[in-house]
Amino acid sequence: MPKYDFDFFVIGAGSAGTRASRIAAGHGARVAVAEDRYLGGTCVNVGCVPKKLLVYASHFAEDFEDAAGFGWTVGESSHSWKTLIANKNKEIARLNGVYKRLIEGAGATIIDGRARLKDRHTIVVGERAYSADKILVATGGWPVVPEFPGSELVITSNEAFFLEDLPERVVIVGGGYIAVEFAGIFHGLGAQVTQIHRGPLFLRGFDDDCRSHLAEEMRKKGFDLRFNAEVARIDRHGDHFVIGLKDGTALDADLVMHATGRAPATKGIGLEEVGVKLRHHAIVVDEHWRSSVDNIYALGDVTNRVNLTPVAIAEGHALADRLFNPSGRSVSYENIPSTVFSQPNLGTVGLTEAQARAKHRTLDIYRSTFTPMKHTLSGRQEKSLMKLVVDRVSQKVLGVHMVGPDAGEIIQGFAVALQMGATKADLDRTIGIHPTAAEEFVTMRTPVPEPVKEAAE
Repeated sequence: MPKYDFDFFVIGAGSAGTRASRIAAGHGARVAVAEDRYLGGTCVNVGCVPKKLLVYASHFAEDFEDAAGFGWTVGESSHSWKTLIANKNKEIARLNGVYKRLIEGAGATIIDGRARLKDRHTIVVGERAYSADKILVATGGWPVVPEFPGSELVITSNEAFFLEDLPERVVIVGGGYIAVEFAGIFHGLGAQVTQIHRGPLFLRGFDDDCRSHLAEEMRKKGFDLRFNAEVARIDRHGDHFVIGLKDGTALDADLVMHATGRAPATKGIGLEEVGVKLRHHAIVVDEHWRSSVDNIYALGDVTNRVNLTPVAIAEGHALADRLFNPSGRSVSYENIPSTVFSQPNLGTVGLTEAQARAKHRTLDIYRSTFTPMKHTLSGRQEKSLMKLVVDRVSQKVLGVHMVGPDAGEIIQGFAVALQMGATKADLDRTIGIHPTAAEEFVTMRTPVPEPVKEAAE
């Protein structure tokens, strides 16, 4: 008789847990997956997938306007938020079924319910206890709203996907990618949007040129961006809200969405009781995703390291291989590409200029701002930005950044080049596809002037 009920027990059926369970089961392990919300986790249900569907929807208003410059006559149009959400829900339900088939098709057992660790080898779900040799915690993250007067009146991105109606006036609090993306969604679908961020510029951690360029383009589209601003309180006045800012000004809104951060979902599952070390609610792991309890592992957003779906998937695959079919598979955390589905889109891979200047003595910076070809006829006053960060000594490309249509699609290919160690000469030798925006990356020849250093006082 086996010593344990399962070889591998996975808590959480999101991107990380699903991939790890499928691969482990494929290697012959006896696997169970416990999930108390929805298969597919944040990404499938209240994250990347539904968000991008809403982003697609929000683009049509501009597309209808742009069509006139190309000779199209577009009649009066209207949008049904209820239809969009119903169709989105239908697609997510389909994906939930796909995840169920993927997990069970690999030979793993799905257990519905909230799992809690009783000891290092025992998991309790409902009234039943299960034993497992190895345990993976992949419970992801959850939006956090700090307490302040009126904080109970706000929604988070989770609820935004299920609103019954599109509000006319929306205030979004936060400066991360979720806040920026939802600002674009609501604005594109016709709402009046104000975004409040306590810092001088949103999207901290992205390249500064991209951040400032995106802010300029959003303001041109009619977004009300309030930087260096903080909410003091929110009050309900009938069917709307009054948002009081710390500078004494006030805003009226029909909806307030708070998107100032997410925290690892580690509460109430018995981690600390069995000795798993946490730091700021995140599970502390080593380079092989092992926690302080040597048979308990964690990966994905619950470790709060690189909180991206493709990273969680890669970690899940590598861990399952390592535990049940050692293959030497690893995950590189260098040159991870990412995109913000803002309007316009922002895509990036590699080091920002600020990060590169902190690591390298001298740099060559190539930067190009131009009107996309489409808008020469549409008449839209929108500009794209492309930027290369290059080490002057080795001529190695350290970073590629873009703000403009299809930035995420374009950056994906350059991520391969950076992963292979591309130099500026490699890009120069590459023939561009004409006419495309992407060719700009292989035709930039002249670095921008070095920034002027301020004289010491």
